[in-house]
Amino acid sequence: MDPITLQVMASAMRTVAEEMEAALVRSAFSPNITERRDCSTAICDTDGRMIAQSASIPVHLGAMPDAVRAVIAAKPDPGDVWILNDPFTGGTHLPDLTLVSPLHADGVRIGYAVSRAHHADVGGIAPGSMPAGTRELFQEGLILPPVRLVAAGVVRQDIIQIVLANSRTPRERQGDLRAQIAAHRLAEARMTELVERWGRAQIAEGCTELLAYAERRTRAALARIPDGTYRAEELLEGDGVTDEPLALRVAVTVVGDRLTVDFAGTDPAGPGNCNCPLAVTRSAVYFVVRCVTDPDIPASSGAFAPVTVSAPDGCLVNARFPAAVAGGNVETSSRIVDAVFTALGQAIPVPAQGQGTMNNLTIGAPGFTYYETLGGGQGASPEADGPSAVHVAMSNTLNTPVEVIEVAYPIRVERYAIRRRTGGAGIHTGGDGVERTMRVLVDAEVSVISERRRTAPRGAAGGADGQPGANRLNGSSLPAKWRGRVAAGDLIEIATPGGGGWGPVPSPTDGPAAESAP
Repeated sequence: MDPITLQVMASAMRTVAEEMEAALVRSAFSPNITERRDCSTAICDTDGRMIAQSASIPVHLGAMPDAVRAVIAAKPDPGDVWILNDPFTGGTHLPDLTLVSPLHADGVRIGYAVSRAHHADVGGIAPGSMPAGTRELFQEGLILPPVRLVAAGVVRQDIIQIVLANSRTPRERQGDLRAQIAAHRLAEARMTELVERWGRAQIAEGCTELLAYAERRTRAALARIPDGTYRAEELLEGDGVTDEPLALRVAVTVVGDRLTVDFAGTDPAGPGNCNCPLAVTRSAVYFVVRCVTDPDIPASSGAFAPVTVSAPDGCLVNARFPAAVAGGNVETSSRIVDAVFTALGQAIPVPAQGQGTMNNLTIGAPGFTYYETLGGGQGASPEADGPSAVHVAMSNTLNTPVEVIEVAYPIRVERYAIRRRTGGAGIHTGGDGVERTMRVLVDAEVSVISERRRTAPRGAAGGADGQPGANRLNGSSLPAKWRGRVAAGDLIEIATPGGGGWGPVPSPTDGPAAESAP
């Protein structure tokens, strides 16, 4: 296929994925999707390989092909839309409901549409389905293996009712599911238009060419990294059940144009919920690969073909069913990114560490569930200061505006500000974290799952570390992972970490002025 046609086709399919996301965001009910945009969409080929994606959530996207392959194995029919959230069958964690639908043109399958949206409550022992301190998956919510949500174009109300019966906020769940289904119908229409323009054979050829092109570009970028094995270790700050540190150990091996990432030596799965299924671990590694290679490489399964990820069965980053995983998807994935970047930093320049956490906060009571991840400081790079108050690494969501919080929930936001001077100093300064102080106006249950409360994000190339974050209830410190009840009027404060600085801080005696001093 000539390069111009391939580029036009690739852009067209990426536009389909982006339009899916836009339709989902605009028609969903929950602020978690309409405001925070905690959702992702993609188009896959007939083998389940990702061809195009929206610019959305890294931890969602890297694991999506696993969900598509799980549905392919179930033999979907035309007009179907399948739903799943089982982390050990293609999902990530239980609140992320994934829909997969086969795409057809003239009765012939041409690929799959996939969407993944974080639903603010799917049952479990605490509102929001993100409870700190769970010990097994069954405590975290409704578990859905791949099952038909739409059969031959007809919505299965029995499956909808099962989901709604397990949610504390059924109206939101119904609205968000309808929005996802609508996005899939849009994808079918748009892909049909592309087939009418180019034909099935050329679309199939374009998918194959696009995967091969992304692989060639990635291999060329990896070949510029010096060969060798680079090791790193990161420690999680407990998992909500144990307060003891849990070790992530990684060896990144570069040989020619291939990258192997091995987590041998990582601690066994912990008793709490900071465990990861291997699909989430791969997502974190793929994110780093995207960052250290050419950013113009099309985001597709082809870009990750030269990358191999392995981990001992049953360890923290390759947990077995029914291990609890709610925190692994958000926190452990972030620390995997830290570990892999640190290892590669021994071979190539990389940014200083960012906040290394998503700062998950859930507040719920009868009739509402509020869930949010909070931004913090990004690490400085060799070229620039780190940005402040942004979502770092595996999260790419927005914040929920104060006005929306106070309209949608019985919560008053009393302070929302940047934590000045929490980024590490250096030639380039790390980004600052944020502080959000919220007064809960009703008796409620609260869950916090966070990292970097005891250990600071590290600087790079001589830059200073960022400042750790903090969690407080009525002024008293809370641990990194905490769940409990609060009374009406109680004050919750989340202070997020700053990013590390890059390069040593220039001494006052350095520079031209010092040289001319007597």
